[in-house]
Amino acid sequence: MKLQRKNMLRASALGALVVSGALVLTACGSDDNTKNDAGASGKPSAAVGDIKCDDAKGKLLASGSSAQKNAVDLWVKAYMAACPGIEVNYKSSSSGEGIVAFNQGTVGFAGSDSALKPEAVEESKKICTGGQGIDLPMVGGPIAIGFNVAGVDKLVLDAPTLAAIFNDKIKKWDDEAIKKLNPGVTLPATAIQAFHRSEDSGTTENLGKYLKAAAPEAWTYEAAKKWPAPGGQAASGSAGVASQVKAVDGAIGYFELSYASSQSIKTVDVATGAAAPVKATGENASKAIAAAKISGTGDDLALKLDYATKAEGAYPIVLVTYEVVCDKGNKAETLPAVKSFLNYTASDAGQKILLENGYAPIPAEINAKVREVIAKLA
Repeated sequence: MKLQRKNMLRASALGALVVSGALVLTACGSDDNTKNDAGASGKPSAAVGDIKCDDAKGKLLASGSSAQKNAVDLWVKAYMAACPGIEVNYKSSSSGEGIVAFNQGTVGFAGSDSALKPEAVEESKKICTGGQGIDLPMVGGPIAIGFNVAGVDKLVLDAPTLAAIFNDKIKKWDDEAIKKLNPGVTLPATAIQAFHRSEDSGTTENLGKYLKAAAPEAWTYEAAKKWPAPGGQAASGSAGVASQVKAVDGAIGYFELSYASSQSIKTVDVATGAAAPVKATGENASKAIAAAKISGTGDDLALKLDYATKAEGAYPIVLVTYEVVCDKGNKAETLPAVKSFLNYTASDAGQKILLENGYAPIPAEINAKVREVIAKLA
């Protein structure tokens, strides 16, 4: 199968960065991959000629993280329009469920907001004949801290205060710790209603990594996909958390920025120790992700992020979404579709869609390696 080769994007406003690839996600709990919501423009940028269908045909099943749903709706729409012989069907659930499905051999690939753990890699060897599961970083983005406090339009919090809120230590919005960070803001005595994910979630794990790195004395839990702290209220998926924050006065929760944008949910500016608090934007997340280093070995491209960054304008609460695939031993009937789809999402055209929808670029040199690995999948 001939693979699409494209020049890497260069010299953007963020420097030599590009957005890469793809989590094949659809509306949470839905199989309608063409439905566009939650902030996506509905106008795929890719021309049909930019997509190479190659030998792809039939149905490609995948599942996992819901973090990139709003961008992938556009990818799937463009790809299936160009390749009518292939149906991409993704079940948007959670990173944990996606990895379970991958290691059970029921999907062509999985989406995860955190890299495979050693035990998951070992288990994958039963499915990846002669190989193992690997992580391909595809797109980065900010994890927004959304809030809904009547009369408060702008809110600044830092890592220790966020840790105390999500750890059920700070219970009222007029707490002195919050007041100190927000001089001149009238804060009500409203009870804080903190919402977290009910299921195993890479978004939860990445928030935990940030809190552990930036506020280790206040957040003593190890980062994990399962929510570790007492108190708070659980909701299903990023969509569920966002809906609760939108509806409940006094609420605070975490989810990908696109959920906040689509529902007009206000987001916290994070005080990192830089000269000014940092807003949750794709550009600001890119500044944090730009310092990422590859921590995986071989064709595994897992990244190490600096969650405690104090760089000016760098938004520290970020995630990088991975596609989990077999390096060798992919199913023959789905391998052409996996490679064709990922080649499109990692292409300039696919990446442009992400740039237009508020996601954060992966460093160009890392994205180049992603394309090389896709070409070698067997």
